[in-house]
Amino acid sequence: MPHPPTAQRLVLDGTGLSPRSVAAVARRPGGGTPVTLDEAAVKRMHASVDLKDSLLAQEIPIYAVTTGFGDSCVRQISPDKAHELQRNLVLYHLNGTGPTAAPPVARAAMLIRANALARGTSAIRPDAVSTLLECLDRDVLPLIPERGSVGASGDLVPLCYLAAALIGEGEVLHRGAVRPALDALNEEGIEPLRLAPKEGIALINGTAFAAAYAVLAAADARELVFTAELATAMTLEALHGNASALHPFIHANKPHPGQVRSARCVRDLLAGSRLATSFDDILMRREKLAGQSYLQLNERIQDKYSVRCAPQIVGIARDTLDWTEEWLATEINSATDNPLFDAEGSGLHLGGNFYAGHIGQAMDSLKTAVANLANLLDRQLALVVDEKFNDGLPANLVLARGPEDPEAGLHHGFKGMQIAASALTAEALKQTGPVSVFSRSTESHNQDIVSMGTISARDARTINGLVREVAAIHLLALAQAIELRGVELASPAVRAVHTLIRQHSDFVSHDRRLDRDIAAISRLIETGALRRAAGVADDDLD
Repeated sequence: MPHPPTAQRLVLDGTGLSPRSVAAVARRPGGGTPVTLDEAAVKRMHASVDLKDSLLAQEIPIYAVTTGFGDSCVRQISPDKAHELQRNLVLYHLNGTGPTAAPPVARAAMLIRANALARGTSAIRPDAVSTLLECLDRDVLPLIPERGSVGASGDLVPLCYLAAALIGEGEVLHRGAVRPALDALNEEGIEPLRLAPKEGIALINGTAFAAAYAVLAAADARELVFTAELATAMTLEALHGNASALHPFIHANKPHPGQVRSARCVRDLLAGSRLATSFDDILMRREKLAGQSYLQLNERIQDKYSVRCAPQIVGIARDTLDWTEEWLATEINSATDNPLFDAEGSGLHLGGNFYAGHIGQAMDSLKTAVANLANLLDRQLALVVDEKFNDGLPANLVLARGPEDPEAGLHHGFKGMQIAASALTAEALKQTGPVSVFSRSTESHNQDIVSMGTISARDARTINGLVREVAAIHLLALAQAIELRGVELASPAVRAVHTLIRQHSDFVSHDRRLDRDIAAISRLIETGALRRAAGVADDDLD
C-alpha cells in the first residue's frame, strides 16, 4: 500500500507518490522531509538485480548492459566490461546547455526517479537508490542544464547530471554553494556510487526531468487559477460589477466541474461585499418605462465578457489541471526505463516507457489554459484603469487634481503598468504553440520519433511566470481601485488580501517605480500567501 507523506517522512513504493507531494518536497531544502524506500520495494529491487545477474552469467545480450546504446544495440560486449560501459554512458551524455535548473526542479527529478526505480523492475540495487535519496535529504543537488532532452529514450542528457553527481563527477549545489560533487559527498559521508551493470541506464533512461517541471508547473498553475478568481472578485468590486452572473443556477445549467467550482470560489470571495451589485439591485434602481416606448438605462444590466464569463474561462484551466494531475500521477509512479526485468516471470522486456508523450500533451494543454488566464486578467485590467469603462474611477487610477494644484497633469498612475501587462500577456500567448508536434528524428534514426515533452514542460513553467507577473500588476491596480472605492465596503476576504498587498506596496499617490512592487506581489502569489490571506487553505485548492 502507498504511504502518504507526513511532516516526518515520505516512503516510496513506486505506486503511491502524488504530484502535490513531489511539489511539496521539492520546495523544501534538504532535511525537510526524509524520504526512504518501502521494504517491499527493496525486496522487488533485489529480485530484479538477481534476475539481471542470472542473465549476465548466461552471456545473453542485454540491451544497454552488454550491448551498446540506441542504434549501437547490435554490438555486444562481455559481462566484465559492463561496469565501465555504464560509467561511459553517463560521461558521454554530459553535454547539456542553457540555464541550470532551479533547485526545486532538481529535487523533484531526484524524488521522481527514485520512486520509479522503487517499482523494482529496473535491476538497480536498493543501495544505489538510497544514495540518491541521501543526497536529496542532505541537499546535494545536481546542477542540471535545462536543454538537451528530446523527451524520448528518457531525459538522457539532464538525468546524466544526476547520475554524475552520485558517482562524484562534476559539480553540485551543496547547501546553497556550488562545489565539486566528490567534495560534497565526502563531507556528508556519502559513498560515491560505482555503477553496477544496468544502473547507469536505470538512472538516466526515464522521464523524471520532464515530470519534475510538469509537476511544479501544475502546482503553480493551481495558485494562478485561484489568483484569477480572486482578481475577478476584486474586479467586480472595483467596477461595481453585477455578481448575478455567478449564480449557481447559471452554472448548474452548464455543469463543467471547473466552471462550477470557479463560480463558487468567486461567490465565496465576494461574500459580504457592499461594492459588487446584482441584477436585483439594478432592477430596483432603474427608471421605469412608465408608458414610454423607449428608455436609455442609466446602468448596464450585465458586464463585459471578461467579468461575466470569468468562471467559464477559469474553469477550463481548473478542468485541464484535474486530468493533467491524473496523468502526472500515473507518470511519476511508472517504470520509465528500458529494459525492464520481470523477476516473477523471469522475463526481460524491451520497450519504450521512456517516451514522455503524456507529459508533452498535458503541458501543451495546460500552458494554453494558463496563458488564457493572462488574457482574462489583461482585459479586466483594461476596464479598471480606463475612465471610459471603470464606473467613475479616475483615469489610470491616479487621484484627480484640481487645476490649481501645481502637480495637476503630472501623474499617470497605472498607465505604464497596463502597457507592461499587455507585453507580458503577448509573450505568454506566444509561448502556447504545441511543442509535442515538433518531433525530430535523431540518434542515427533510432530515436526517429520523440515526444519533446521536456521542452513543453519547461514552456509551461515559463508561461506560469509570465502570467504570475500579469496577475501581480492587476492585483496592484485592483488594490488601488478598492482603496479609491472604500476598503471598508469590500468583502472580508478582499479586505484581508488588500491588507497583505499594502504590507508590500503602498498606495500610488504619485508616479514612482513599481517594478519592485510587482516582484513582491508575484512572490505572494507563488507562495500561496495571498490565497491564505483570503482564507483559502492549501487543501482547498481543488
